[in-house]
Amino acid sequence: MSRSHGESKDFARFVRERLPLAPVPSLPDIRLHRATPASGFSRAGFEAPYWAYAWGGGLALARYVLERPETVAGRRVLDLGAGSGLVAIAAAKAGASAVSVSDADPWALAALELNGAANGVAFAAVFGDLLDWPPPAVDLVLVGDLFYDAALAARVTAFLDRCAEAGIEALVGDPWRAPLPRERLRRIAEYQVADFGDGPAGGSTASAVFAFEPSAGAVENEAAPT
Repeated sequence: MSRSHGESKDFARFVRERLPLAPVPSLPDIRLHRATPASGFSRAGFEAPYWAYAWGGGLALARYVLERPETVAGRRVLDLGAGSGLVAIAAAKAGASAVSVSDADPWALAALELNGAANGVAFAAVFGDLLDWPPPAVDLVLVGDLFYDAALAARVTAFLDRCAEAGIEALVGDPWRAPLPRERLRRIAEYQVADFGDGPAGGSTASAVFAFEPSAGAVENEAAPT
């Protein structure tokens, strides 16, 4: 991760000053530094980043983990493409024995460290694109909002296949985006969550939690809600 000490300090100060720490919609026990219209990313030289928001899939997956702590309790968990760290924070609060996070954006990991500290939890951080790596040494992979692009969805599916072959389970949170490999997923929960964490005028969307099925056992290809 190539960040100078000065850059890291400047970034941390920017996040603390410009991204208010506030409870997550429907998950009041978790607080995140989240962007507002006044954050001024472009003026500060930052492109408006995905890690500054709580997204629908992550909101649903975090809620599922907190409502069913037995899903992660005592298990080693990886939050793949962790972004804000919402799902990782939920896993840590629900009793995971160890939580790892990965992201290809060094600033996402820096923001995640701040969010973790704000919630009294810490993670083992991995910088980089793990999708071409061997399966990690974990028991469960949590995947929120990584099926927004067809090419990326194919790579994520291939990675989760390798994890399944190694005996690693995976749960996916997603608001029914088009590239979602529905034939490989079994829906286990669904929630109404705020769009992109805040939602226009309080709007919400249906976001589901799925268990990833190995290719030989794919079942229950459900249609998206209408």
